[in-house]
Amino acid sequence: MPTMNRRTLLGAAAATTAFTATAALSKPDLVPPALGMAGKSVLITGCSSGFGRLTAEDFARRGAKVFATMRNLPRQEAEELRQIAEDDGLDIHIIEIDVTSDEQVAAGVAEAERINGGALDVLINNAGISTAGPIEIQDMEATKLMFETNVFGPHRMMRAALPAMRAAKSGQIFNVTSQLGRVMLPGFGQYSPTKFALEAMSEQIAYELVQHNIDVTIIEPGGYPTKIWANANALTEKLLSRADPVHLDGYTAMVDQLRAGGNTGGDTDPADVPRAIAEIIAMPAGTRPLRKEVHPGAKPQMAINKVCAEVQVGWLGESPYGPWIRAVHHA
Repeated sequence: MPTMNRRTLLGAAAATTAFTATAALSKPDLVPPALGMAGKSVLITGCSSGFGRLTAEDFARRGAKVFATMRNLPRQEAEELRQIAEDDGLDIHIIEIDVTSDEQVAAGVAEAERINGGALDVLINNAGISTAGPIEIQDMEATKLMFETNVFGPHRMMRAALPAMRAAKSGQIFNVTSQLGRVMLPGFGQYSPTKFALEAMSEQIAYELVQHNIDVTIIEPGGYPTKIWANANALTEKLLSRADPVHLDGYTAMVDQLRAGGNTGGDTDPADVPRAIAEIIAMPAGTRPLRKEVHPGAKPQMAINKVCAEVQVGWLGESPYGPWIRAVHHA
């Protein structure tokens, strides 16, 4: 068995949220014309940091009307983004949405649609969390929070945004999962189970929305240096502090390494994610990929994605669902 350390446990994990954006983003005059977003309305969850924060500013600089959502307003991150928007003349509207709240999701999406004057063009479900540690020590508090955020949150958001999108007969949904939504890393808690669930839900709804001319794309990042690592460490420490020794005692080496902490996600560029999403938005409707693997390094899920697409088409391609299946997989 390989030596357990924080890098072994977390090094291959995908960052799903959080990174305080400090790198310079593309200015409007540097945006390729084909990737401009003038006239597009985009709602993004989890914009306090990470991929969400980067995507909100980047897309606004591309000309989009951006609804940057985050929980626990007022907060410093919201004020910083609001100030950037004011200083640079960006069309950014900050709305409070905690994706674990039915009420906030419904109210937040309704407010975005009111400001927009109708259906959203793009919904990006980016908000997510992680708590590390073997499955046995994941108590119900940690497990429920992970599923509420990573699975039920995107479900709530899609249910809130889809009626108007369906009425408009257009729209795009991006669900940010992870390469760990297709492959598993021991010791990473309920992260893979939640991301596997989001992958399945995203693929199913992609088939169902073909008839409504709404595209769904699953974004599968690899590891990036975002704030998810610090957030995961904090959640993991809380879990370990309340865990029953009867569970902890079975994983002494792994738990010791989790307590040591240390990983930051490497030195890759988190802006890869908004760039990938922008490229897909620019594609003609009906031609966009179901899945997009995003990372400059290894992408072990690609073989799984290929086989699964072949299986779906082979199994259902000639069934009554065939037109939907083939449309999603471009088969």
